[in-house]
Amino acid sequence: MKRLLDLTVALAGLLAASPVLLPVMFLVWRQDRHSPFYIAPRVGLDGRIFRMVKLRSMRINADKSGVDSTSASDNRITPVGHFIRRYKLDEVTQLWNVLIGDMSLVGPRPNVERETRLYTSAEQVLLTVKPGITDYASIIFADEGEILAGHPDPDLGYNQLIRPWKSRLGLFYIGNAGVVLDLKLVALTALAIISRERALAAVSRDLEARGAPADLVAVALRRERLMPQPPPGATAIVQSRDAVAA
Repeated sequence: MKRLLDLTVALAGLLAASPVLLPVMFLVWRQDRHSPFYIAPRVGLDGRIFRMVKLRSMRINADKSGVDSTSASDNRITPVGHFIRRYKLDEVTQLWNVLIGDMSLVGPRPNVERETRLYTSAEQVLLTVKPGITDYASIIFADEGEILAGHPDPDLGYNQLIRPWKSRLGLFYIGNAGVVLDLKLVALTALAIISRERALAAVSRDLEARGAPADLVAVALRRERLMPQPPPGATAIVQSRDAVAA
């Protein structure tokens, strides 16, 4: 049933988005005469590497900088790229990966191999399901670029501020996964484009109704400043860039 939902929505989504995607693809190509797509290696089900298709929002060879996390102020983002990121168009193209079976509509977001090598034993469970385009964390941390803006080390900031919550939310999703929840999260992802506040409130209510810990319910509202936390299965907060890159 989940695969049928993935195929139906992915195909319909690509067809519906094509009037927007095609002109934006042309604009990306025109700015530097390079492919409008960025093929991003990501870690998928059972730790296998797959090629995730993204509409390119950064300049050519931006991935060779050694920085995996991106802030809103990152100078690698092109002018067209800011528009792409604002409306999440780089994620729409990932519907292709859903069609061919690398990803699902809903599931923990796929990560780069360097980051998955840092996973604790608890976080390894995230690799036992197909990664998704959206999930709880995708809605709650849709402003990841703004969270990391101005941070002296975006990768370290990600591991301290976002990864702990993102992993916990991914694990909670896995423990509650089902077609009904998938449909709800797809609908809330669409709602977040119209009203982020309403979407966050709905996510928080859903987490509470499913018995999520109080701190997860609270963070879903995003009313408090994010503070460094240890990732699931660890007792210490990541303290240095060297630890992130180890």
